Amino acid sequence: MLWLFRLALFAIFVFIVYSAFKYLTSPKRKLELAHEQKKYFFLDDTGNIRKNFLLTYKGVLFEGEKYLGTTEKAFEVISIFIWPKSTMSLKGLERSDFLYIESEVRKNYPDAVIDWKSPIKEFLIEKQP
Repeated sequence: MLWLFRLALFAIFVFIVYSAFKYLTSPKRKLELAHEQKKYFFLDDTGNIRKNFLLTYKGVLFEGEKYLGTTEKAFEVISIFIWPKSTMSLKGLERSDFLYIESEVRKNYPDAVIDWKSPIKEFLIEKQP
């Protein structure tokens, strides 16, 4: 009976350590932490084209939608639409911030054409010389 009790305690301990490890390495938690600290973080499942990606930059959460198409080499992501989750949080962002986000997304999807949804699209068109 004592061995069974010790085995149960050991199993509970292993479960707690495993749960803590899974929590600490969770990509969603890292995204939330970067969002709170107003840092850049890119969360994407590159193996699943249908799943949108999330990124945070300077405290603003963006979502991106990927579209598959053909290139000269293979089937790749050829079009991406990005929009903010909350337009109220865009205050203080400049044109260079959006260009930085585009360059970071292009590192993962070099063949994609990146389009912004309103109001960022209009802001970028107005600022071009």
